[in-house]
Amino acid sequence: MDKFYLITNPLKDPDNKVTEEIKAYIEKNGKQCHLSKKDADGYIIPGSIPKDAQCAIVVGGDGTLIRVAGELSGTALPILGVNMGTLGYLAEVERSNVRAALDRLFADDADIEERMMLLGSVGEDFSHTALNDIVVIREGGLRLVHFHVYVNGELLNSYQADGIIISTPTGTTGYNLSAGGPVVEPTASMFVITPICSHSLNASSVVLSGEDAIEVEIGEGRYGGMEHACVTFDGAKTLPLKTADRVRVCKAADTTRLLKLGKESFMKIMREKMKGN
Repeated sequence: MDKFYLITNPLKDPDNKVTEEIKAYIEKNGKQCHLSKKDADGYIIPGSIPKDAQCAIVVGGDGTLIRVAGELSGTALPILGVNMGTLGYLAEVERSNVRAALDRLFADDADIEERMMLLGSVGEDFSHTALNDIVVIREGGLRLVHFHVYVNGELLNSYQADGIIISTPTGTTGYNLSAGGPVVEPTASMFVITPICSHSLNASSVVLSGEDAIEVEIGEGRYGGMEHACVTFDGAKTLPLKTADRVRVCKAADTTRLLKLGKESFMKIMREKMKGN
């Protein structure tokens, strides 16, 4: 690889020290490095991604990489994460190993791992992708909300709960895990539906094929009143919802392409990362 696109979370690298070290090392080795251009909200400016880039390097943590994955959707750029956070399931390169990782990229010595993404839509005019999860959740005061979940047009279940998580295999180690859901091998193609704080003794997670189509409908509020909720995409993009609104979720056509340098199994990584947690 010769042409790199460098994206940094300024909260993780506030003095730009790591970013500048990476850029300098890439250029010292005769390669090209473009720094990302962002708007006032920290999002990559549309149309500013170099068309000749061969790899995106993300300096931050898993949250940064997940956000970037959505912004790079449709580009097919493989992504390497430099972990400046804590657990780092996705951002596998630690700061101390950056130069060795770059040397391997220069030599094209890396594997590409495809990760399933979600495509969520509301109505006819709104759609958005997510690498980790799409969450439909109550809005406002503490109360249970009725959520009706359909799979391929057939009612799966109606839940009284705080919300519903629809997760990819990648996202199962995130919010889904915290809500009691199962962990799935990240390269699989499937959905995990997990209710959040459901008022039921048997509200277990449900695992579905990646080819299924899911809909979550907001039920009526107390005494038949209007209920209010919202849907979030990877915890970032949010859209308000009300009674009778439906969130449709299916497998996205795009995937997130992660560059993998290590040979450790997912089970070993999970075992090491979860120590003490």
